[in-house]
Amino acid sequence: GINAEYGKQWYQRRVRGNKLKYFAFLRKRMNTNPAHGPFHFRAPSKILWRTIRGMIPHKTTRGMEALNRLKVFEGVPPPYDKTKRMVVPGALRVLRLKPGRKYASIGRISREVGWKYGDVVEKLETKRKEKSATYFQAKKKINALRAKAAASA
Repeated sequence: GINAEYGKQWYQRRVRGNKLKYFAFLRKRMNTNPAHGPFHFRAPSKILWRTIRGMIPHKTTRGMEALNRLKVFEGVPPPYDKTKRMVVPGALRVLRLKPGRKYASIGRISREVGWKYGDVVEKLETKRKEKSATYFQAKKKINALRAKAAASA
């Protein structure tokens, strides 16, 4: 079955896309009434969401339920900043692209097509990373003291 429970995605710079393909997609619209679609999302999370929607049978009940379980964000929001981050080896640029190949991050593409919140997300991410670094330093000190106590006991 489709298990989107583990499909929680966080927008980070590592997500790649083809800039020219996205610009070609932006040109596609309903000729008589563009409000009828297709809708071109500007936010990186929504671009990723729509890409994943294309991989799922979203018109069936099963697909709709899977898509409802999918959560996509810009940055790492508060409930998830405390959880351990996972790396998907198959998605690493080093393994997927030839050296010297051109690539563009979804964040950059989004900014170029009109997403206005890149600076806000950047600021929040630096703040989160600073908090995370201080927490990690404190955790290392506590673990060192614990190891020292265990060795002396």
